[in-house]
Amino acid sequence: MHGEINQGILALIGIEKPDNVEQADALVQKILSYRIFSDADGKMNLSLKNIGGGLMLVSQFTLAADTNKGLRPSFSSAMPPDEAAQLFQYTVDAATKDYPQVVSGVFAADMKIELLNNGPVTFLLEN
Repeated sequence: MHGEINQGILALIGIEKPDNVEQADALVQKILSYRIFSDADGKMNLSLKNIGGGLMLVSQFTLAADTNKGLRPSFSSAMPPDEAAQLFQYTVDAATKDYPQVVSGVFAADMKIELLNNGPVTFLLEN
C-alpha cells in the first residue's frame, strides 16, 4: 500500500496542457479551505484544515478526456506525461508544505483505490 487516509479528501487531479504552477498553488489552497465537512448543525461549513483530516492526491489523466464526440474519449487536451508528472509532484509538494497530512498516489501507476464516500459527496474544482 502506498498511501492511506481516514476522514478527509481524495482529490483526483487531472492535468491539462495549459495548467501551470500558479493554478496548482490556487487549487491546493482551495482544496484545503473548501468548506465541505459538516459542522455541529449538520451544515457544510468546515474545511479539511478545520477538521484536521487527511488529503490524498491522485493523478487521473482521464479527467482530461473530451467525451463530446463519438464513442471513444480523446485525451488530446491532457498534458504530456513528463510535464504532467512534474506538475503533479509540484502540487503534492505544495500541499505538503502547507498541510501536514498529505499522501499521494504514484503518477501513471495502475492503482487500486478504495473509497468510502460519505454522502456521496463529489465536487469538481476548476481554476
